[in-house]
Amino acid sequence: MDNITFKIFNSTTALPLQWDRVAQQNVFLQTPYLSVLERSSPTNMQCFYIGIFEASELIGVALAQYLDLNVLESFGERDKCIKTMIRNYIFKNFASHTLFLGNNMITGQNGYVFSKEIDFKCISEILLQSADEIISYFKKKGVAIHLVSFKDFYQNCAVKLRAYDFSSMYEFTAQPNMILYRNENWTTEENYTAALSKKYRDQFKRARKKFEGIQVKNLSYEDVLAQEDALYSLYHYVAKNAPFNTFFLSKDHFSTLKGQCGNRFQIFGYYSADKLVGFHTLLLNEETLETYFLGYDETIQKENMLYLNMLYNMTKYGIENGFNRIIFGRTALEIKSSVGAIPVQMSGFIYHTHPWINRFMEIIFKQLEPKSQWQQRHPFK
Repeated sequence: MDNITFKIFNSTTALPLQWDRVAQQNVFLQTPYLSVLERSSPTNMQCFYIGIFEASELIGVALAQYLDLNVLESFGERDKCIKTMIRNYIFKNFASHTLFLGNNMITGQNGYVFSKEIDFKCISEILLQSADEIISYFKKKGVAIHLVSFKDFYQNCAVKLRAYDFSSMYEFTAQPNMILYRNENWTTEENYTAALSKKYRDQFKRARKKFEGIQVKNLSYEDVLAQEDALYSLYHYVAKNAPFNTFFLSKDHFSTLKGQCGNRFQIFGYYSADKLVGFHTLLLNEETLETYFLGYDETIQKENMLYLNMLYNMTKYGIENGFNRIIFGRTALEIKSSVGAIPVQMSGFIYHTHPWINRFMEIIFKQLEPKSQWQQRHPFK
């Protein structure tokens, strides 16, 4: 790490001028998005921005997030069972103060980016030292960090990090990231549906027939402001009924994001008889289309196959706008595979700051991670 140093910033206003140039390959590390996290992050989250320097030149940027799970209204209310109760007890008592190196709000390798080639030995040292510095920061404030997690690495990176300082940590694989890779011959939705087998072409037709009567509108900043309460209510219903949660968005998150990121953030409203009954969001990240948060009215969702139609609409947007891949993220793995997304395994690394508890990290983690049984679908001919 000769000549490589880092500095941790608490505010986006203090970031070096070159920050966005270094972060140009990833929208989730650029200041418009980071300032959204700062202004409208979940109430239990605090963000830290890590600048990495070679001599005095900024060559890398990274993100860290602290989560206080004590103030969370719910860890997720869908599953009511003994294992869920045990998981919630463990979180409250042994993992309520958690530090993530990376972005806990999205799926994918969005934790750091460099403007030049850096070896993984150096990267692993910087990430660990950054974590230590943030742990010390909270210790001075009387807060003891319990868990430290380095999240979402594709397998080629995980293997290299494991060769160095990450070797002593527990490596975990959560639910896979569902990614649809666009066939280079697809330029329209018709190209896509023509590639489906009869079974899944029939599924597409059935979903579209059920969708009749629903209007879709690309919402402007003014629309998002006017619909803020309705959007949050729809989001909150879905989030609260997820199997597991470590945060809830703030009410002004979508309007702040639209105001800061403009056309790089797309939000589509779904209307039935002029009433907002659902929405989905997209972030345009270079050649990648990132699906973000969504929400819906459960009764409309069942009757009109709203969620499946949202997946088809996201796919259509990605194809027609020439994105090479669409990241659908975790959860709802089977239905996402039915539209053509494939599972891509990602790794994370985690340790507990209490050495005795850390010895049992594998056992503890298996209580924290909800299990998902699913069957991958293969919709293409």
